[in-house]
Amino acid sequence: MALHAFFDNVRHHVLLAKVAQRLNDAEVMHVLKSILKVSGSKGGPQGGVISPWLSHLYLTEGERMLERATEGTRRGAYTYLEYARFADDLVMLGDASRDHDGLLHAVDTRLRQEWASLQVAINAEKSRIVDLAHGETFSFLGFDFRRVKSRRGVWRPWYTPRQKKRTARLRKLKDIFRRYESQPVARGVDLINPILRGWVRYCAMGDSSRCFGLIKDWVEKKVRRHLMRARNRQGFGWKRGSRRWLYDTLRLFNAYRVRRPQPQALPVR
Repeated sequence: MALHAFFDNVRHHVLLAKVAQRLNDAEVMHVLKSILKVSGSKGGPQGGVISPWLSHLYLTEGERMLERATEGTRRGAYTYLEYARFADDLVMLGDASRDHDGLLHAVDTRLRQEWASLQVAINAEKSRIVDLAHGETFSFLGFDFRRVKSRRGVWRPWYTPRQKKRTARLRKLKDIFRRYESQPVARGVDLINPILRGWVRYCAMGDSSRCFGLIKDWVEKKVRRHLMRARNRQGFGWKRGSRRWLYDTLRLFNAYRVRRPQPQALPVR
């Protein structure tokens, strides 16, 4: 679920009032007002470091409603409703049993009412209901989510870097190789390493290993092809340079390790 043109419709006086309830600093408030004025009579900065915090604060009422709905469906250590939100993107997860068919609909209706009071509307084109039990998927914060069965026959979430984002990264890297094909390969490596490092660090969780392997092989082939073209040779030069030389001497990015945090036990209530 996403909001329609959220950052274009933030009402300044509402946002400033919410900030003032939590912050008593005239200088900071003056700076914040100056930032908001850049966008005109309404709206807020999009893509800035402060944007997520401001959006979370602006949508507090909806967040509190979702928290009450989650607690209201709790049965011991389990709930029939969960949610995750970052800025103007939201995912609600509901139990699939027929006894709770109306749960998500009721919460969705209530959430729309809360946001309507802030003149915030749901983006119908980017919002949909999916059924993971029927193999459907959804995307959230750069990942594609689906449900798979483990080797032990237990259903579990499976999330990988979003294919659309991965394609965009490869296209950007390909453009760098093309623009700097006449320069030393070290120059291209210096440019692509920060891009790879930032994307991998963000996506180094869940089930990203296979995706990382494909990216690593693709980048390695591009570097090898660059080296061979500089020598007016065909192929990839598999016998001319080892992988160790690429990563130890050229310093090509090689930290593709996926983090696997251990699940934390639920607190005793």
